[in-house]
Amino acid sequence: MESLYIIKIGGNIVDNPNLLTTCLQAFSKLKGSAIIVHGGGKMATEMATNLGIEQKLVDGRRVTDEATLKIVTMVYAGHINKTIVAQLQGMGVNALGLSGVDANLMTAHKRITSTVDFGFVGDIDFVNSAFVQEQLIQNRRLVIAPITHDGKGQLLNTNADTIAQSIATAMASLYDVHLIYGFEKEGVLENIQDEGSVISFINPPIFAQLKQDKIIFEGMLPKLENAFQALNSGVKSVLIGKAEKMNELINGTAGTTIKN
Repeated sequence: MESLYIIKIGGNIVDNPNLLTTCLQAFSKLKGSAIIVHGGGKMATEMATNLGIEQKLVDGRRVTDEATLKIVTMVYAGHINKTIVAQLQGMGVNALGLSGVDANLMTAHKRITSTVDFGFVGDIDFVNSAFVQEQLIQNRRLVIAPITHDGKGQLLNTNADTIAQSIATAMASLYDVHLIYGFEKEGVLENIQDEGSVISFINPPIFAQLKQDKIIFEGMLPKLENAFQALNSGVKSVLIGKAEKMNELINGTAGTTIKN
């Protein structure tokens, strides 16, 4: 089967114009089919602060009230998405910017928990894999913003890591899917203070030991849990590393490789 690279870039990359440009240059040189899923960065928080709209985070996840939903939709699906698309077009890439709302790309349901009301935060139910494949066949590269909908007219703010994993899983029967989490670090680090302490390979037993030893925690934990969920659903490989080292990540000469 043809390879498909699904690359998620985080807010730290989006916030840094130089890092973003370097990452997109590497993305533009990839052979074959590829998709970028991007996070939101600081702009939504800054805009909300300027407007006097209080922002609440629970376990690193944004609580999205009605006012915040308007802001994240404008920032994520508007300014950030189109900035990335415009840069890629300037690099000769036929990029198409979408959110989960467009062409019914992704539907989700409002998250329900017994302890926290996250507001208009969505958990994904469906990925329109036929539409994605149709765009890839036309040699378009998709740039996907983390906004979904519930199929009844309601927008929902959805975690970009989860969107990347859900798209990878949905496409795994059609392509050899390689999921890449690109961020500002060299990979999963044994010592967060030492960029040279990259753990080059993680499988389930190693992951369990790293958790037990509290080497992996906070933001990296859900990334790795998403990674193993993707692998268990047919994704060929998951890589985590510096976003601007895309080519090296793909060649296996940088970052951390996650495998079952």
